[in-house]
Amino acid sequence: MTLPASFFDRPITHRALHDRKAGRVENSIKSIAAAIAAGYGIEMDVQLTSDGHAMVFHDDLLDRLTAESGPVRTRTRAALEATPLTDDGGTIPALDTVLELAAGQVPLLIEIKDQDGCMGPDVGPLERATCAALKGYKGDVALMSFNPHAVACCAEYAPNIPRGITTSSYQAQFWPEVPEQVRDVLREIPDYDRVGACFISHEASDLDRPRVAELKSEGAHIFTWTIRSAQAEAEARRIVDNVTFEGYLA
Repeated sequence: MTLPASFFDRPITHRALHDRKAGRVENSIKSIAAAIAAGYGIEMDVQLTSDGHAMVFHDDLLDRLTAESGPVRTRTRAALEATPLTDDGGTIPALDTVLELAAGQVPLLIEIKDQDGCMGPDVGPLERATCAALKGYKGDVALMSFNPHAVACCAEYAPNIPRGITTSSYQAQFWPEVPEQVRDVLREIPDYDRVGACFISHEASDLDRPRVAELKSEGAHIFTWTIRSAQAEAEARRIVDNVTFEGYLA
């Protein structure tokens, strides 16, 4: 299994082409439409509703991007689709709505957010909902997650969709919910072969990690998150096949 060429033809917007000052917040329909209009690929995140749907939204909680509070997963699809996004004018979109808009025009890199809470094996419903939404989708798409259990689950529900692992240096201050022993394991990306991955998307500040070079030498495609300047992009491209960017036009 490998990624379509479109994933390397153009840079990939991080949570779509968002610009809060311009009235487009991350993962919104406006930001997704802007990325499509500019011809960029789109990285987006999915979270699970209480009634089993995949919604395009990054955070576990509603607090940062809406006037509501509390976990996304306690709300229904209908409730979330009626929840306004702050500084945007739109509402939280469902994955199948976004797929109708994208319609194969640009490649989509979909990150399945960890639902276990500690990168453990309590996964399944969000992966199933995501793969169900993608059934019959004709455009170029790939799936990834920080949680290798989620990636393995995607192999079960959608074996023909390319999949990868989102990877990190797992510094304690940025991952307080993940136990130290789990962070120590995930940092070295041991699950790449087990889950049938064909790429990683690795933290930009950690690209010199030997394991990244090892995977690249073995044929893995390397993406990186999150690039925020042309200088950082130029430096990253010494190593990576493509960048996920925000805050400037790559």
